[in-house]
Amino acid sequence: MQECLRNYDYLQKKKKKRQSKELFYRSFYNFANKYTIMEEKNIDEKESLELISQMIQSTKEYMEIGSGNHFIYWGYFTAALSIVIYSVFQLTEWKSCGLLWLLMFVFWIFMEILNHRKRPTVMTYINKVIDHVWYAMGSMFVVTFAVILFISFIYGRYNPLDLMMPLSAIYVGIGVTITGIIIQNKWIAYLPFVGIGLGLYMLTALYLNILPNISWHLMFGLSFIIMMAIPGHILKRKEKEAC
Repeated sequence: MQECLRNYDYLQKKKKKRQSKELFYRSFYNFANKYTIMEEKNIDEKESLELISQMIQSTKEYMEIGSGNHFIYWGYFTAALSIVIYSVFQLTEWKSCGLLWLLMFVFWIFMEILNHRKRPTVMTYINKVIDHVWYAMGSMFVVTFAVILFISFIYGRYNPLDLMMPLSAIYVGIGVTITGIIIQNKWIAYLPFVGIGLGLYMLTALYLNILPNISWHLMFGLSFIIMMAIPGHILKRKEKEAC
């Protein structure tokens, strides 16, 4: 039975990969045919712009194949971890329960390994741009954490996690917003404003010497549902439409 399930999963993944390739090649083939017709008929400027717009839309659809999974994984994992941290504090009153957020690094490594194994064989320009956006956001996250950790070690005034929580919400929100702008999806572009707003609220509270409380962890997890999981489901729905 288990072997049958493994074979079924393998076939489903293979089918999905084949569909994404077919979509890209079909789009490219149609564009090449239309471009040939354009040269033969010497079409006007308006028709040329429409043809280019169709090719951009096809490329966007190819980018959306499978891309929603990453958003969904991150959104639900962060929300689940926030509930775990909140529950641990309520049950044990462990004041350093925020250290459990370091599991995000473990999950990040796991996702990088998964992305490397499932990397598409055909990379469009939009794929590369979005990859660079998230590499930049990831680098900002690591550098920020290192700087805050260093300052906290020198001066001993701040808990690094108190600052990392709002900054993470802002960084991720900016990354998702840029992704939405690139693929021209208003929902994905504007939903992350919830997370960005929450991050700014937390930073303002810290500036006013308002100490963070355990409810911040739940709000942080909820913001990831709104700015990552929901956009991920939107991309999954568009994936089904494209296929």
